[in-house]
Amino acid sequence: MAARWSSENVVVEFRDSQATAMSVDCLGQHAVLSGRRFLYIVNLDAPFEGHRKISRQSKWDIGAVQWNPHDSFAHYFAASSNQRVDLYKWKDGTGEVGTTLQGHTRVISDLDWAVFEPDLLVTSSVDTYIYIWDIKDTRKPTVALSAVAGASQVKWNKKNANCLATSHDGDVRIWDKRKPSTAVEYLAAHLSKIHGLDWHPDSEHILATSSQDNSVKFWDYRQPRKYLNILPCQVPVWKARYTPFSNGLVTVMVPQLRRENSLLLWNVFDLNTPVHTFVGHDDVVLEFQWRRQKEGSKDYQLVTWSRDQTLRMWRVDFQMQRLCANDILDGVDEFIESISLLPEPEKTLHTQDPDHQHNSSHGEEEVVKEDPPSSLLEERKSDQLGLPQTLQQEFSLINVQIRNVNVEMDAADRSCTVSVHCSNHRVKMLVKFPAQYPNNAAPSFQFINPTTITSTMKAKLLKILKDTSLQKVKRNQSCLEPCLRQLVSCLESFVNQEDSASSNPFALPNSVTPPLPTFARVTTAYGSYQDANIPFPRTSGARFCGAGYLVYFTRPMTMHRAVSPTEPTPRSLSALSAYHTGLIAPMKIRTEAPGNLRLYSGSPTRSEKEQVSISSFYYKERMSPRSARRRWSIQAINDFPKSRRWKSKREGSDSGNRPIKAAGKVIIQDVSCLLPVHKSLGELYILNVNDIQETCQKNATSAMLVGRKDLVQTPESLGL
Repeated sequence: MAARWSSENVVVEFRDSQATAMSVDCLGQHAVLSGRRFLYIVNLDAPFEGHRKISRQSKWDIGAVQWNPHDSFAHYFAASSNQRVDLYKWKDGTGEVGTTLQGHTRVISDLDWAVFEPDLLVTSSVDTYIYIWDIKDTRKPTVALSAVAGASQVKWNKKNANCLATSHDGDVRIWDKRKPSTAVEYLAAHLSKIHGLDWHPDSEHILATSSQDNSVKFWDYRQPRKYLNILPCQVPVWKARYTPFSNGLVTVMVPQLRRENSLLLWNVFDLNTPVHTFVGHDDVVLEFQWRRQKEGSKDYQLVTWSRDQTLRMWRVDFQMQRLCANDILDGVDEFIESISLLPEPEKTLHTQDPDHQHNSSHGEEEVVKEDPPSSLLEERKSDQLGLPQTLQQEFSLINVQIRNVNVEMDAADRSCTVSVHCSNHRVKMLVKFPAQYPNNAAPSFQFINPTTITSTMKAKLLKILKDTSLQKVKRNQSCLEPCLRQLVSCLESFVNQEDSASSNPFALPNSVTPPLPTFARVTTAYGSYQDANIPFPRTSGARFCGAGYLVYFTRPMTMHRAVSPTEPTPRSLSALSAYHTGLIAPMKIRTEAPGNLRLYSGSPTRSEKEQVSISSFYYKERMSPRSARRRWSIQAINDFPKSRRWKSKREGSDSGNRPIKAAGKVIIQDVSCLLPVHKSLGELYILNVNDIQETCQKNATSAMLVGRKDLVQTPESLGL
């Protein structure tokens, strides 16, 4: 071990530790480094004065380690190893294993101490179970949560004692420990595995997820179908956690090269560039945690552990913290602090001043000056929930990847210019936001040149945009993005009606259905935008089950892809909007980056809804009823109800063109021969420690009975 100081940061080297996990206690005094042979306890107040060791008797690496977050239990920490969790007690410079939690049947992936109850610990495993343990009674878990897939991350909510979240591959489940039978909410968060999960420190509904798909997403689980914001990255994100100050976020990337800087500090209100990069580690950062702030100090310390076997403590001073603060909120803090320093008479209105009594306008100004602290404090509280409360925040959070739309935003002028291109029509609109927006004050919409639509269409669009904005601002919600989506959907509908009318010049004017009832509600107009997180239905799949069987299913033999087999399958239901004529645009799909697939998430118009469906990706062979019946197996027909069987026959005999709607096969295959264990041998084998020869002979006979000649080896056959 060696230690050195650099730029007021502490660097401690542990070259022989081979530690894979690290944790800092709640008092900020000690850090534990978990290696295969030893646990290293480092005194963070004097890290260069040596360290203590706790020996381990296990051949498995420690997967996760964490100190108890409560001051009264600060000397306890838990470490998971394979299928068990060891509870350690560190006090007065010595450590020992207190007890062991055993219940999982597969490797434990993560653990987390409860924020409000010091006796509760939750563990997640690959065995699809999440166990909540009470360390006062470690014989079995007090609560068991069962999921379909194994969990890789588990985290307690920081504001709700009964709420916790788990990640399962690319999905997130929200649980209530009082209702363990099923998850409270489900988030289809990412298309790749989630590596990191963290709750917002001030809101019980906001959380951040980091994934292998090169992104960090922010969620309000009350609105599970659409993320609040996204941080796109060039490489996979290993961890993403909120800072204990302001509105910061620390991320750890998976660098492409060893010496790339992967530890970054962000402002969640401005995710364009990081506010600071921590330069120093020569390899991937495995873990990072914040050290408790000392009394009277405004500085924080970030403790990191890297694969380069160095422990670093980074000083995060007040100036760096201010980079993570929202400018408006930061001004509120300074304003309130300046008011608190004023003498008592200055805090009240000057009602005795005759100028103020005779000049009502001055009195109103004085009231305006007195009211902002309370209103801005409410705004600050709302900001902590992750919702945009200022126009600048709304502009930064808006999803501008809406097809055929270009938006130029100017927060200083409180306006934006929207340009929409649809078929041969151009629409350019100026949107101005009043000072009270979005508090029951709607923006104004004005068409500007070049706009090529008719005056009738302009009037209809203005009415729809006004209704949409009023619905939002009456609830003090932002309305720019819903209005943009309404504008695109309505314009596409008008254009399609014009095209259909021009293609049939002899059609009566009354034959065109009025479009307005379709867009009476906002949700029906752009509801399919929410389908970006719903995966495309599978047409085949396979899964092993517990008894040595493989269950797999395929699509019907009569179903074929409508496009070339080399073209990609849509990753979500919203991508079906790319199939305007039943055929995908293959080159556009190939050239777009994965993060821009939302370009296809527009809601289809009325004519598109008739063409675009899940079945439009496939077509079925047209075959005669006789050939169709020949493909039906006798067993499949017998399994169908009589009413359904009669309907299939009628469909098959209808003009010889309708295919029989047969489902794909579900096949159960015995693959026990591929497994390293053998169920029959497990039942027949014996173990008699008093007579080893008899044990070998009987086990050899059992192996011969089941046909395992490779295991028939007795002392006699070996010539012993």
